[in-house]
Amino acid sequence: MATAAMSETRPTVLVVEDEFIIALDLSETVKDLGYVLEGPFADKQNAFTAIGKGMPDCAILDVFTQDGEVFPLADALTEAGVPIIFHSGHVSAEEMRRRYPQAIACSKPCPPDHLIDMLQQALDSQKSRH
Repeated sequence: MATAAMSETRPTVLVVEDEFIIALDLSETVKDLGYVLEGPFADKQNAFTAIGKGMPDCAILDVFTQDGEVFPLADALTEAGVPIIFHSGHVSAEEMRRRYPQAIACSKPCPPDHLIDMLQQALDSQKSRH
């Protein structure tokens, strides 16, 4: 049964964040929840390479990476139906919702319990789409 097989696999979460300490914190939160971590990546180029090998179940993206704005990556993930959590200190949540209505957005620093709730919400939305 496909649903039983899906429930046995752990969701994969892509993390794109160029600030080392924040990337480490996000990564630890993802792993502590029992999810598979893809990354963290400090730039879009490496993240694009990763999604070329397989799409994640969810993505946490900083808006500004070492190689510029994350929007081309966000567009590719959105087209593939991957839920996105934007995690930025430079762009408002309202601005992100206008550009990506299905995305979740939060400002840095985001309390871990809030991030956990957003991850669960994003992964639940992913399940309901399939």
